Amino acid sequence: MARTLVDKEDLNKALETLKNGGIILYPTDTIWGIGCDATNPEAVEKVFALKGRDKSKSMIVLLHKDNQIAGYVNDVPEVAYQLIEVADRPMTIIYSNAKNLASNVIAEDGSVGIRIVNHPFCQQLLQRFRKPIVSTSANISGQPSAAAFDEIAEEIKQGVDYIVQYGQQDTTKGKPSIIMKLDPSGKFEFIRK
Repeated sequence: MARTLVDKEDLNKALETLKNGGIILYPTDTIWGIGCDATNPEAVEKVFALKGRDKSKSMIVLLHKDNQIAGYVNDVPEVAYQLIEVADRPMTIIYSNAKNLASNVIAEDGSVGIRIVNHPFCQQLLQRFRKPIVSTSANISGQPSAAAFDEIAEEIKQGVDYIVQYGQQDTTKGKPSIIMKLDPSGKFEFIRK
């Protein structure tokens, strides 16, 4: 079972790594992720390099409250807040017209995927960091996503600047989030259910 108390030293080390432009391996409300400061293009570049990910594929960002979305998206449709409120599983929403993020986080069409995270460690990390954090699955591109810490490839563990201790003993298999694309008009479609 996962520890429920967040260790302050663990949190501080993750925070310092993010502030210094490093990348972390951390648990989220879905699966383990590789993360960095979503406003730092050099840090984002390190994540792409570690994963061997095609730069045309965008990555999602995490926030801890829905009232922060407007800081990173022009014209947030009102339905977004309703969808977030009623979601019974973690949900990533792809918004048009992203702003205030590293250019290499934003997709070629100007969109960005954002998830409001509900996870003890992520919540505290995001509150203290006060910026969005990149979240991408902790795997090499093309390989299966790691559903638990013990499934993460050694080269990923070796390639990050800090590995969060919280949640490493949790053997519960995480699942990826629901993904939906939301049009500025409020029309939405599911990409992954």
